[in-house]
Amino acid sequence: MKNALALEPAVTAIASIADTYFQTLTQLVRDVAVTDGDARLLTVDQGFGRVSRMAHTAHDSGNKLIFVGNGGSAGIASHLAIDFSKNGGMRSLAFNDAAALTCLGNDLGYENVFASQLDFHARPGDLLIAISSSGMSESILRAVDTARLRNCGVVTLSGFAEDNTLRLLGDVNFYIRSSSYGFVEVAHMAVCHAILDLDLGRPAPDRH
Repeated sequence: MKNALALEPAVTAIASIADTYFQTLTQLVRDVAVTDGDARLLTVDQGFGRVSRMAHTAHDSGNKLIFVGNGGSAGIASHLAIDFSKNGGMRSLAFNDAAALTCLGNDLGYENVFASQLDFHARPGDLLIAISSSGMSESILRAVDTARLRNCGVVTLSGFAEDNTLRLLGDVNFYIRSSSYGFVEVAHMAVCHAILDLDLGRPAPDRH
């Protein structure tokens, strides 16, 4: 009984911290900043709508969606590529093949691992979804440059500093106001899932 009583304050403290954590995460997702290619503010629904239209236009024209990211963002890229393919019915892929990354990183420098694959595979009308928590990853910035040279559309997801470079490069840009990798990555996933789920006509969460 004494041990149980001793644990109660610790459990209460953890519950309080967890509550604050999830409140912060919820607010960050609600406060996502969305801008267009001229850095003009868009509403969230305008941003979601534009990305949805761009994705469908790419697919309907015989093109594809390309997701790129490093580290945790690479996991997000892979996750979203399969979801947009399987659930959304849109041609989607992520440039995260281990052999490609190690080959191109070794031969051409890691900063070129995504740009080189875009150079190989991208075609006019494709849509690049570039994900970087910092918005400053050289490999992601070079991927965007190559996508532009290939006449691809670009959507960006970033966080950390408000003036990060990636945030200025997309046709639609989603920015999370946090310098925490965990918050930014989860918010990026939530934003992309919301775009897909709303596109599929799922305005409310499944409560089962």
